[in-house]
Amino acid sequence: MHDHGHDHGHAREQAPRPAHDHGHDHGHGHGHGGGNANERRLFATLLLGLSYMGVEAVGGWMVGSLALVADAGHMLSDAAALALTLFALRMARLPPDARRTYGYHRAEVLAAVANGAALLAIAAGVLWEAYQRWGAVAVPSGGAMMAIAAGGLLVNLAGLGILHGADRSGLNVRAAWLHLVSDSLGSAGAIIAGALVWWKGWAWADPAASVIIAGLVLRSAWNLLGEAVDVLMEAAPSHVDIAALRSAMLAVDGVSAVHDVHVWTLTSGVVAMSGHVVASDGASHAEVLGRVAGLLRERFDIDHSTIQVEPPGYSEGAVHP
Repeated sequence: MHDHGHDHGHAREQAPRPAHDHGHDHGHGHGHGGGNANERRLFATLLLGLSYMGVEAVGGWMVGSLALVADAGHMLSDAAALALTLFALRMARLPPDARRTYGYHRAEVLAAVANGAALLAIAAGVLWEAYQRWGAVAVPSGGAMMAIAAGGLLVNLAGLGILHGADRSGLNVRAAWLHLVSDSLGSAGAIIAGALVWWKGWAWADPAASVIIAGLVLRSAWNLLGEAVDVLMEAAPSHVDIAALRSAMLAVDGVSAVHDVHVWTLTSGVVAMSGHVVASDGASHAEVLGRVAGLLRERFDIDHSTIQVEPPGYSEGAVHP
């Protein structure tokens, strides 16, 4: 038992099998049941967004509204995000191979990084254009702005309705949701700007609305990139209290010490853990292993656990008979 735990504790990247087959199978099945339904919803939302993006871009250019052009750019980022999400979901279903023993689950995280970077670039472009246009004398057509932006708002609300029943625990499905929420707010801002231009003749309301839209985009991008970077840096998930986890492991019957505890996220909804526990004198290593793995599964929702059970006095690197 000791040798089994030792091998897995130090080769988690080469041997992804956890201490318990039950935990492994449950973990990899997590979230897959709704995968096809999520893909259908995302694809329908993608088609819906693409169908109106061109209308908003051309309409914004024709009426001279930066807010509408910015909203069209946001819809373009929505479409790119959805396309990347669909790609990542399909990649995640590919089986592991000899080199990629965890499979292709991290494709979701890489797609999230690309989505976040695209959002940052779009926001920067909109802010620059708003600066260029601030104080311009040209007044866009307020009535046309409101009509086109209202159409964009309806499309975004329809997309949110389609995604309402999707599983938003994954990074990219949640990213698509955030794209649509912020774009809906942006469309609402463009409608308000159009009303101010039409009613008051305030040309500055158009670039002001585009700045608000860019701010919404930046917030979404920052949150998304932060989550993706945490996964790539193998940071402990925010919902796992490492100190509480160590204390709970130490309180398990037959455990006298705990060390080298690591918790990280493989991909959205799949948390892995490795750690060393020192068994008390006379304690069965098999029973200790079962108790600790059960604790991690039931209390911390960690199914992918790799636990090295050590006898009292064991030292890493020393030669043991």
